[in-house]
Amino acid sequence: MSLKLYFHPLSSFCMKVLTALYEKDLAFEKEVVDFMDPVASASFSEIWPIRQFPVLRDEARGTTIPESSLIIEYLDRHYPGKMQLLPADPEMAFRARQLDRFFDLHVQVPMQKIVTDNFRPEGQNDSFGVEECKKKLAIAYGILEKELANTTWATGDRYTMADCAASPALFYANLSVPLGAEPSNVSRYLDRLMNRPSFARALEEAKPYFSLRPE
Repeated sequence: MSLKLYFHPLSSFCMKVLTALYEKDLAFEKEVVDFMDPVASASFSEIWPIRQFPVLRDEARGTTIPESSLIIEYLDRHYPGKMQLLPADPEMAFRARQLDRFFDLHVQVPMQKIVTDNFRPEGQNDSFGVEECKKKLAIAYGILEKELANTTWATGDRYTMADCAASPALFYANLSVPLGAEPSNVSRYLDRLMNRPSFARALEEAKPYFSLRPE
């Protein structure tokens, strides 16, 4: 098997790549990275010294690709499978990249700050930083409310890499800063993402690890 994904099922960025792989229906080997296991941790450090996942290893091409967006673009170019996630049209491709970055930088990053603050040593929590991230998420929701009006997927009628990014980003963000009880463009979009078989599969595989995520 040419492709091997180093990942953790609970990681939002890993779920983004898993969603893309399932959309493409590609065969690949899974390697769950456990940093608590010295052997597994050391092995992964040899693959990618930065020690952040996901990382894709393509043995056939002798290539190691870190970072979720780069992995998806790499797959689109060399292993398109059943689904191209980056449109051929340059303007639509730019739009997909633009929203992909929005979900990563303005939804996933502040969401992760809120969650990881729970893992800080006692007395070293950053309550100010957490509150700032909650405000950033609220602003991001407001922007998305306008962007997602009258559209099925992030860029229109076609599912793209932006939707792969949005799926775990909005799922986890909604747990930290709820979208609210009233239906909205963002909440309806999240419902569509949740019902997409590719993301539903990634989410199901993460369920056994949900107890590791702090409330």
